[in-house]
Amino acid sequence: MSKDVVRLAKAGAIATITLNRPEKANTLRPEVTDGLDRALADANRDDAVKVIVLQGAGDNFCGGFDFSSGLDHYAAIAERDYDPGTDVHLVINRYTSYLASFMGLWRGLKPSIAKVHGYCVGGGSELALCADLVVASDDARIGTPYSRVWGCHLTGMWVHRLGLAKAKYYALTGEWISGKEAAAIELVNFSYPLEELDARVQALAEKLARIPLTQLVAMKLIVNQAYDNMGLQSTQTLGPILDGIMRNTPEGREFVRVAKAEGVREAVTRRDGPFGDYSQGRPEEQPRRRSRMGRERKP
Repeated sequence: MSKDVVRLAKAGAIATITLNRPEKANTLRPEVTDGLDRALADANRDDAVKVIVLQGAGDNFCGGFDFSSGLDHYAAIAERDYDPGTDVHLVINRYTSYLASFMGLWRGLKPSIAKVHGYCVGGGSELALCADLVVASDDARIGTPYSRVWGCHLTGMWVHRLGLAKAKYYALTGEWISGKEAAAIELVNFSYPLEELDARVQALAEKLARIPLTQLVAMKLIVNQAYDNMGLQSTQTLGPILDGIMRNTPEGREFVRVAKAEGVREAVTRRDGPFGDYSQGRPEEQPRRRSRMGRERKP
């Protein structure tokens, strides 16, 4: 695998971090979360940087965790010979947990903006929602298909960003929503047509960059502290533990068995087919692809 799975670029006061596995929908592996950690540390330590933008290369923001290779890269939490104690140690320990990498967007006190397009699902949605501000394309698809099998909320941001009625509904159904719908229910901050997304996020980052860094830090910290006081940390302790249990239910093990024996596509088809969403949604409901935008505009 290329070491360049996460890219960091800086232009003035704005640092842009890019998840760079477009051929795999920017799905998450340890190499990716480690790269994200390094990029966030670099941007937060650079005195010239005031704002951090997180985006995905290619047609998607992030398709969640990568389980396309039999989960060999997650050997410590493999379903075979499941050890719940080892699982808890891995997912809660600050130095081994992917959650600490996700929360680098939140804990680092420079404002972060997630620029979401295409698919932003599963662990990808958990990552994006850790950013301070989330801006999506109207036709992005955001959701937690793990709600149906093989997972549980990890960061708690789906809960903390939504009111009870919406948080409970999406937790129980795992339904996807568009970027436009996500903005309407205030899961994300804004949504725009895909053609406008880059310019809109750039304008927002530049607006923040005009404010003194100390003011940005103070205002971010006071809002974060309010949510920490509401129990964000305890939610993030329970969520990954429940996620480990859900990965090892009979249904969770069957999901992995099918993925290994018959391919990820078959496992996902069985999971989402009855609901007609995510990869099983109608073609007209799928997010648009950046790679096709030029062709779409041709007569």
